[in-house]
Amino acid sequence: MSDSVDLYDNAYGNFAATVLEQVRREAFGEDIGQNSWLTAEEYLRFFKWLELKSSSQVLEIACGAGGPALFMGRTIGCQILGIDNNENGIATANKTAQEQGLDSRVRFQLADASQPLPFEDEIFDSIVCIDAINHLPHRSRVLAEWHRVLKPDGRILFTDPIVVTGLLSNKEIAIRGSIGYFLFAPVGEDERLLKEAGFASICCEDVTENEVKVSKRWHDARMKRRDDLIKIEGEKTFDGLQQFLAVVSRLSSERRLSRFVFVARRANEGREP
Repeated sequence: MSDSVDLYDNAYGNFAATVLEQVRREAFGEDIGQNSWLTAEEYLRFFKWLELKSSSQVLEIACGAGGPALFMGRTIGCQILGIDNNENGIATANKTAQEQGLDSRVRFQLADASQPLPFEDEIFDSIVCIDAINHLPHRSRVLAEWHRVLKPDGRILFTDPIVVTGLLSNKEIAIRGSIGYFLFAPVGEDERLLKEAGFASICCEDVTENEVKVSKRWHDARMKRRDDLIKIEGEKTFDGLQQFLAVVSRLSSERRLSRFVFVARRANEGREP
């Protein structure tokens, strides 16, 4: 098995470090504080699919250090609540929201999204989860909770970046899963679980190419700043993350693991799905 590698504590705890800002800009094109395979251009497309308005109440699952939620708040002007189980991420997110003057409409809360959500029924217009549903065990229970807190006709959007679409070795799986808990799903499983949870109007699109491009640029941007990054994260973590990113790039470019975005609606009772 591959050794565990610290991506999230390091990225969130050192979020404002100049070298990490440089890496994000080079990896993603536009630095919106993301730590996934998401680009600003892609997120703007997702906003349209969700039909977000300034009056929308949005829940972001696994918000990390809050960058994408704050980008949504600046762009759409909606009310957003982000949750994550990483204390460094939530602390950084709330601090950044205050610094940007967005804390009145973009808030962040420490919570474990794999457990029952600490919210009342039917209070959110949209739920977003970018490249993180694969970190949550018990996916059927997770989707049932999303359904519970979503308003009738509300929409969810999530990306699953590790859908199994080819042959994988045990070593490749170990390295791809080295940064934490991962749940690898076969093709069709996400759609099946969405229907089982009560969602309708399910749309799916292959967005693997973003993962291919970002993982390669991320790996190369980090390699150019090797010495500076080792000062922050240590040589073992640096090497582990480089190995992780190289495997992500290879498996996604060969389409042995693929990234899909799913959009679905909570059906309104009495209305045809």
